[in-house]
Order: sequence, then C-alpha cells, then structure tokens
Amino acid sequence: MPIATPEVYAEMLDRAKRQGFAYPAINVTSSQTLNAALRGFAEAESDGIIQVSTGGAEFLSGATVKDMVTGATALAEYARVVAEKYPVQIALHTDHCPKNKLDGFMKPLIKISQERVARGEEPLFQSHMWDGSAVPLEENLQIAAELIEECAKARVIMEMEIGVVGGEEDGVVGEINEKLYTTPGDALATVEAVGLGEKGRYLLAATFGNVHGVYKPGHVKLRPEVLKEIQEVVGEQYGKEKPFDLVFHGGSGSTLEEIREAVSYGVVKMNIDTDTQYAFTRPVADHMFKNYDGVLKVDGEVGNKKAYDPRAYGKAAEAGMAARIVEACEHLLSQGTKIK
Repeated sequence: MPIATPEVYAEMLDRAKRQGFAYPAINVTSSQTLNAALRGFAEAESDGIIQVSTGGAEFLSGATVKDMVTGATALAEYARVVAEKYPVQIALHTDHCPKNKLDGFMKPLIKISQERVARGEEPLFQSHMWDGSAVPLEENLQIAAELIEECAKARVIMEMEIGVVGGEEDGVVGEINEKLYTTPGDALATVEAVGLGEKGRYLLAATFGNVHGVYKPGHVKLRPEVLKEIQEVVGEQYGKEKPFDLVFHGGSGSTLEEIREAVSYGVVKMNIDTDTQYAFTRPVADHMFKNYDGVLKVDGEVGNKKAYDPRAYGKAAEAGMAARIVEACEHLLSQGTKIK
C-alpha cells in the first residue's frame, strides 16, 4: 500500500481511539531500519507510524552534510517507493523538534508539504511534532497555535507536548521533577490555545512520569491516571468523551499493565526507539563475536568476505528489529487491526 493519505491517517487514529489500541511509532535512522519497521508492521498485520528525529534526519543526510531537511526528505521519498510493497498503511512523522530547530527542521518541512498540496499532491509527512517542553507553557502554546495553522494548510497533523518527558533524546534534556506530570490546568490551557480540532487536528503528548532512555521495568514511576484525569476534566467542560488523541513518550521500562492502562485512557500512539535500537544492534554484536576472525583480517589473513559483507549482519539486524516491532504491536493491541 502507499504511504497513508491525510484521510487514511485520520481514519487510522480514529479507529485506534474507537477500538482501544495504539500504534507503535518507530524511530528510524536509515533505509535499513525503515525496512525493518515496514517488515515488523507487515508481520504484525498492523498499520503504523514511522518517524525521524532531528538527529536521525541529520544522520540520514550524511555524516558530513548534516542537513536535517535533506535527510528527512530523502527518507520520506524512499519510504514512498518501498512502502508500496507492504500490505499495511504507514504514516510518516517527524519527532521532537525544539524551539531552536523549528526554522531548520519542522517549518521548512511544513512548507514543502504546503507546496506539494498546492500542486495537488499529498504532503511529504503526515504529522510533525513541536516539542515546547523546554519553554514556559504560555510560550509553548503560543508557538503551537501558530504551527497548527500552518500544519492545517499543509493537510498534516501536529503533535505537541505539554509537561516534560525526563531523560535525554537528541540533546533535549528533561529534568526529573514535578513537571513530569501534566495538570488539568495545562490541558484546559491547551484547548484554549489550539482548540479541539476546529483549528486543525493535533496529537497531545501529555506527561505522566515518562522518562526517555534505558531503564529496567519498575524504575520509571508512571501515573497513567493523570491521562484519565485530564480527559475527564476537559471532556466534562467541552461535552466530549476522551477529547484528546494522546501520545506516550519515554516508555522504555514501562510494565505491560501501565502501557495497557495508558492506552485505555486514549493513547493512540506510543513512541518506540530505545528498545528497537537494541533489537537492531544485538544481532550485529552476535555476528561480530561469532565471526571475529572472519570480519577482521587477523594476523595478516584475508578474513571471510561473506562474514564482513554488510548484508550478512544487516539481514539479522533487520529481522531482530522487526520482531521487536511485532512485540510492540502485541503490547499496544494493534496486531491484526490493519485497514483492509
């Protein structure tokens, strides 16, 4: 199937909310990790979201070029070609964009989509994330209001974050403090600034103790009931059940019970990066240890070309990452829910 149209993406999100599941949103940094994500979603019979961060986009452009827009555009165009061979719908998304990178990442990509739409084409990406967690809420919402207007013109969905995800991702650092928990007041202020869909559709990353990075189960103290509270407070005031389409960031180390509870409160998208990075790299490490004298020309020998051919360990890496994505689909209950 082709990359999801704006209409199909909207239907994907509506179905997830209606049926009580969420889509894994997989961060990729290369054509191969993209292929692994496509394979994982296809094997799980789940539609899905594939995303690229500012650092991932920079990396995709080439280690000496380091141009985020070039890398993101290249990924999106490549994805359009290869995704047609898979029987699932895929939405393309850009991850965390802080204030200091708006002009070099999110805004130019929105402009590209606006130009494509003006020519009668589909937008380049289906959604973009504005990460205003590092600025005061008032400024965060002011910028969000400006961005959602531009996103609507481009027929794309905006994702925004209120509260702070702890830990670090691509240089964005969140301290571990009370800001890890979004308040009902934050949520009400968000609706006042960007509405509930009438100004453009958006996804909301509300925080409930989330932390980016690597943690053992039980280390991260999540409070999913925070999501329930903001849905109920805003829903009661505006007469709408579960008014927000919620996003779960920083989920590594979360228990399955916590994940499922968050989904039950209206989470439709869960970002997954740390776990799939390891699932991709672990088979490569295994290959190198088992084929040490083949991947290296030890003591003047010639090595083993079949062992150091990148395809040899690349196939194993792709399979490992795909398997972890299938597991994510199982956890989020999206397995077997693809649009027919």
